[in-house]
Amino acid sequence: MEKVIIIGAGPAGISAALYAARGNMDPLVIYNGIGDLEKAEKIENYYGLERPLSGAELFERGIAQAKALGVRFLEAQVLGIGGFDTFTVKTTEGDFDTESVILATGGKRSAPKIPGIREFEGRGVSYCAVCDAFFYRGKEVAVLGNSDFALHEAEELKNVTPSVTIYTDGKEPEFSREHPIAVNTMKIQAIEGGDRVSGLRLESETAAQGEGEAQPSFYPAEGVFVAMGTAGSTEIARQMGAELTEKGNIKVNEDMETTIPGLFAAGDCTGGLLQVAKAVYEGCAAGISAGKYVRRRRKSS
Repeated sequence: MEKVIIIGAGPAGISAALYAARGNMDPLVIYNGIGDLEKAEKIENYYGLERPLSGAELFERGIAQAKALGVRFLEAQVLGIGGFDTFTVKTTEGDFDTESVILATGGKRSAPKIPGIREFEGRGVSYCAVCDAFFYRGKEVAVLGNSDFALHEAEELKNVTPSVTIYTDGKEPEFSREHPIAVNTMKIQAIEGGDRVSGLRLESETAAQGEGEAQPSFYPAEGVFVAMGTAGSTEIARQMGAELTEKGNIKVNEDMETTIPGLFAAGDCTGGLLQVAKAVYEGCAAGISAGKYVRRRRKSS
C-alpha cells in the first residue's frame, strides 16, 4: 500500500513529490509523457532562471531534482481510480493501492472539434462511463478515442450493454492489449440526433480508401462517450464523484483537498492563473496536506 501517489510530473506534480518526500511519505509519481509543458517554447517569468528554459528542459530538470531526493517514477497511462477510504489507481502497468492521491496532470481538455459534440452534451454525449453507463443499459453506445483510456471506458460500458463500438475518428488504434470490442477507424463527420443523440455520421469506406467521392454513412448510437487521448485530472475526478466548479475545474479547499477525503489536486486542473509559479505553490500545499492526511489516518486507525 502506497502512502501517496501523484499523477502527473509537471511543475505541480514534481513540487508535490518534493514536499511529500521531505515529509517521509515516499511518494510514487505516475506520469504519461511531458504533457502541456511541451508547448512552452520559452519560460522566463519564474524565480531563479538566469536564462529562458523550454518546457522540455524544465520538465527534465524537475524529474532529475525529484529523483535526486529518492522519488520513484512510473511511466504509464492512468485509466481510472477506484475506492473511497483508500484508493486503487488503475494503470496500463497494473493497479496500485494507496492511502492518498494527488491529481496534477494539467487543465481540463477541450472537447474534440466534431460537430454535435457540444450541442448534445447532457443529451447523449458523456465524458464519464463510470458516471453514466447505468443510463444506457442494453442500448447501442459509442466510445470516441483510440487509446487505452477509450478501451477502459468501453469495457466499463460492456458491463451494462453488449452493443459497444469504439470509434477512432480516423486515427490508428493504440491499444496495449487484445480485446473483443468492435473498432471503427473511419473519420467522424458529425454527431447527429433530435432531442437526443441518435448516431454518428462517418465517411464511407470507399471514400476513406480514396476510391471515390465521400459518401457519409450513418451509424446508430443512443450514447456517445468521449475518451480521446488520456484521462486527465478532471476526467478522473469526475469519475470518482469529486465536485467540479462551474467552469469545470476541480473544486479544492485551502489545503488543495477535493470534496473526497484523501484526494488532492494541484496546478492547472484547479483553474485560476495558469502559470508555473501557481502550479508549484499548489503542488507544495498538496504534498504537505497529503502527508498530514496520511499521518492523521494512521494515528486514528
